Amino acid sequence: MSYKGFINCNSRVSKEEQEFYDLKNKAAEYYRANGVPQKMEGVLNDMFFDKPDDIYGYLANYFSKFSTPPVISRLLGKEMYDGKGQLSIQAQVLCIIKNEEKTTCSAVISSHSEVLDNSFQDPSGVTNINNDKRRDSVMAALHWIDESLNTILKGSDPCDQTGVDKILSDFFMARYLEDQDIRNREKENQPPSVSVPEPSPPTAPPKDKKGGDKGKKGNSTEKPIPPPEPSELVVPGCMAIGSVSLAVAKTGALLQCIPLYKYIKSLTNQQPCPKEMHIPVPLVTLLSCGKMSPGKLNLLEEVIVIPKAGQRLKQIITMVLELQKEMMKIMNTASKTGPVLPTVSDSGALVVGYERPEQPLDLITEASNNLGLALGKGIHLAVNCAAHNLMDYPKGKYEVITGTPKSPDELVDMYEALISKYPAVVALIDPLRKEDVEQWERLSSVVGASCSLLSDISSKPQCHSTRDDAPSLPGVRGYILNQSNETTVTDLIHVTTENK
Repeated sequence: MSYKGFINCNSRVSKEEQEFYDLKNKAAEYYRANGVPQKMEGVLNDMFFDKPDDIYGYLANYFSKFSTPPVISRLLGKEMYDGKGQLSIQAQVLCIIKNEEKTTCSAVISSHSEVLDNSFQDPSGVTNINNDKRRDSVMAALHWIDESLNTILKGSDPCDQTGVDKILSDFFMARYLEDQDIRNREKENQPPSVSVPEPSPPTAPPKDKKGGDKGKKGNSTEKPIPPPEPSELVVPGCMAIGSVSLAVAKTGALLQCIPLYKYIKSLTNQQPCPKEMHIPVPLVTLLSCGKMSPGKLNLLEEVIVIPKAGQRLKQIITMVLELQKEMMKIMNTASKTGPVLPTVSDSGALVVGYERPEQPLDLITEASNNLGLALGKGIHLAVNCAAHNLMDYPKGKYEVITGTPKSPDELVDMYEALISKYPAVVALIDPLRKEDVEQWERLSSVVGASCSLLSDISSKPQCHSTRDDAPSLPGVRGYILNQSNETTVTDLIHVTTENK
């Protein structure tokens, strides 16, 4: 006879007993609806035969298979300083994992802006103005992460990179249109300004005519350089998009217990990552003789080691460190003022001051020979020239060496001589401004057979880039990409897939 029948037939029960009886029925129904009795019976039977040493670990592993997939619970934004000491933003992802909120991953990306990154070129207070703009952009990014993005991504699957990036891109596009609308209204409200005539193109100084009419008749003017392209519009706060996207990608890799590069590979193919895969040869920055170095030489922003394929990453890093140590040893031996204090850039490169471009390349050659490295066979070099940072527009020339400006054509001649003297240099990155198309074509014709020309397009928004959007520079064999601003992981995958 049921308990209820017993109650109806024989006696009255207290209110507490009735409530307890109802509670037991609800509990039984709750566990039945979730299949707990069947699962519990099954795991207990299996565990009896398996007889594990860790009983509760066995139970935990079994039931973890049925736990709800992790979801994003919160986003946190923090102010950070990047490797260059510039204010930046860190995005942090928190997820609900097995009923607990846990911090999973964080990410910091660079913020590319011609105005902000090259502020040191303009004296007298402009740096302070640009620092204020950077801070305003960081504050906007913090607001986006802690408020809007935190709300719209709550409950999202961190392993659905495409879906998360779609939400991020749609959010950014709405902010972009708002920013455009504000700028347009500001232009409309501005009073009409009197147009100022542009300065005349720079001209070369007239040649000395000591010989009177006997001297050869030469051109007294040089062809004016093309004006710089207008810089890409950077929406304040846009670095929040790329930071959150990368943090979510790192979270997905963590939850699937695979390295980030394998996780991104699986996103590219939309299928599980193969057990074995070929990865690109890592390029390691060896030294820097750019604008921020102490010497007069500005041209070699980065000298990069290209190791021979087939080596493990640990071997390559060890080799580069040994090469740097040998270079320091050579510089200390040659120094007349005592040991040279090593200065290291944010990319881990030695910052060295020299007067001529041959000097750092000679240093690398000597260090390689001392270590028995076959420069030009076992290892090669790439040079990031960052020529767009060297143009002195009033003079119309590149300040490759302080006090020794060179025209675009003269710079091509310099590259030709360097590549001829140092055949181990097999790649030049941004050897000229993108506007100097004629010189790109000429440079390609003189060094293109032995040296690859590469172009850094990190400043271009990658949100909707296609093969046709890539800058059409003659002789360019490849492009340098870097995740910055509003570029998402999905954007990078799309661009690299389209431009294979």
